[in-house]
This record gives sequence, C-alpha cells and structure tokens, in this order.
Amino acid sequence: MTAGLGHDVHGPEGAPVVVLGSSLGTDRRMWDPQLEALAQRYRVVRYDHRGHGASEVPAGPYGLADLAQDVLALLDSLGVERFTAGGLSLGGMVSMWLAAHVPDRVEKLALFCTSAYLPPLEGWLDRAATVRADGTGAIADAVVARWFTPGFAAARPEVVAAHRAMVVGTPAEGYAGCCEAIAAMDLRDALAKVTAPALVVATADDPATPQEHARTIAAYLPDDVPTRVEVVPGAHLGTVESADVCTRLLLEHLAG
Repeated sequence: MTAGLGHDVHGPEGAPVVVLGSSLGTDRRMWDPQLEALAQRYRVVRYDHRGHGASEVPAGPYGLADLAQDVLALLDSLGVERFTAGGLSLGGMVSMWLAAHVPDRVEKLALFCTSAYLPPLEGWLDRAATVRADGTGAIADAVVARWFTPGFAAARPEVVAAHRAMVVGTPAEGYAGCCEAIAAMDLRDALAKVTAPALVVATADDPATPQEHARTIAAYLPDDVPTRVEVVPGAHLGTVESADVCTRLLLEHLAG
C-alpha cells in the first residue's frame, strides 16, 4: 500500500511540473533555497518521503519502489501526468527509479549528490538498528557532519542547526525503513531504461556520495540520453551549501 505524503505545491497552475524529493533525514524544507526561483515559472511539488516530515509512517522495512509508488500516487491525486523528477540523495534515488520505470511520465531528470548503488548493505542495516533502538538523535551529529563542509558549518551554524533538527524530528521507524530501502537498492542496470535528459550534480567534498557516483550514473545512462555532469563546491547537501549554483544549473536544465 502507498503512504500518504506530506507535500506542498507552488507556482503557476498549468506550468511545467517539477517534483522535488529530499535526502534521508530531511523534509521538503531542504529545497527552500531553490523554491522562489523555481516557482516563478514552474509548478513545484515538494514532498516528504514516507516516514519523514508530515508523511505517514508505515512499519518498515521499505523498498525504493514503495517510496516511488508513494510519489506516483501523490502525483495522480494532483492530476499530474508528466513532470521533471528531481531529488538529492534519497530523493535522487527515487527520481532515478521513476525515470526508469515510468519513462513516459518523466520529462527531465535532475539529480544532486546521489547514487545508483550505495554499499555496504551492512552499514545501512546497522544504522537502521541503531535508530530503532535509540532514536534519530543518536545519529544526528554524525549524519549532519557529513552534510556540510567545516567552513560552511562555521559560517552558517543556524543552517546546520535547522537541518540537524530535521534529523532529530524524523520518526525512527521512517528513518530506519528508508535506510533499509537504500541498503537493498541497485539501480545501475535500470538506468538503461531512462529516456529523460539528465542533469547529474556532485559536490567536491561529499563523503556520502563522492563524485565517482555521479560519473557512474552517467555511465549507466543510455548513450543517446543527453546527460550533463557537474561538480560544485560543498559537501552532501550541495543544494543548500552551494544553493545559487545548484539553482542556476537546475534552471538551465529545465529550460534546455
């Protein structure tokens, strides 16, 4: 069964639709830096993954297909047929699944700081077990330390604190279930079914999904799919730390 997703919709009715999914442990507010610019000319649908934000929290484990089917159910309820699938980290994984499994609905693909395959499986299962036992507060500091470079964290402590609060506020079962979805994920071969032009953005100092993950995604996409790979400054939450450049790249991709 699909889970009801917390979401919001911004921008002109009838404009091309851009769907944005956030990282594991954040909610749709992660996309605040991009929202104003996108909503001037696009219909922006931001959603919370199941078990995150304002979404329902079914019992885990989850599969990536479950997360993607939640998004399709949401879009069906909104009357959205075709859309750009965009996401960072877990949101990018969901976007790749959508582009591969419902290619007739995905017009463009926009991926930030993500991966098609992210072993080791045991690490994700261990994290899920820790969160179920001790809550998301137990892993919040370690997770957020990988999201921003030290220089940005020192300069913008309020941004770091806001994103740490998102982690702590994520229900343990939702976080753990999504860890299990990532553990079981391998989208590499599925990328052969993608037809949407793709933007793949990595950051220079991302310990979670280093630059080679972006290049792997590009390598598995079909040769006839227009693909742009870019590396920008920052750590894992590149759309936050390098918000302006990521917004520019996204707008260029959407307009192309």
